[in-house]
Amino acid sequence: MKAVVQRVSSASVSVDGKIVGSCKEGFMVLLGAAEGDTNKEAELLARKIANLRVFCDENDKMNLSILDIKGEILAISQFTLLADIKKGNRPSFINALEPIEAERLYKYFCEQLRLNGILNVSEGIFGADMKVSLINDGPVTIIYDTDIWS
Repeated sequence: MKAVVQRVSSASVSVDGKIVGSCKEGFMVLLGAAEGDTNKEAELLARKIANLRVFCDENDKMNLSILDIKGEILAISQFTLLADIKKGNRPSFINALEPIEAERLYKYFCEQLRLNGILNVSEGIFGADMKVSLINDGPVTIIYDTDIWS
């Protein structure tokens, strides 16, 4: 499972011109599920993101987590994180999890964020053509790949 976590002042996602999810200060998370990913990877990733210390403390040091600041998360499923670009110029998505299981894991991941103490977790619409807007704060962007803990 892969995730791109961006510290944001705010973020929103719209489908057909209508905002379907948003967050204030916190994270915008793009999530991609790979073949072989299970609940275990979603649980690990949710725990790691909930405890990621990239918000500034009173000394302007990145020392606080999203839990500490009572921040929000906008989570968006994005299978293109699993792009294989080794050959040619057109990406292959053969490593992406099939859609039914990927949607289940995405929903499970969002629920795990809530179980890890994130009070407001907003979601995009799985499989929709989404337009994402955000104000990246910093910018701070962290990339996670659960393969490093396997």
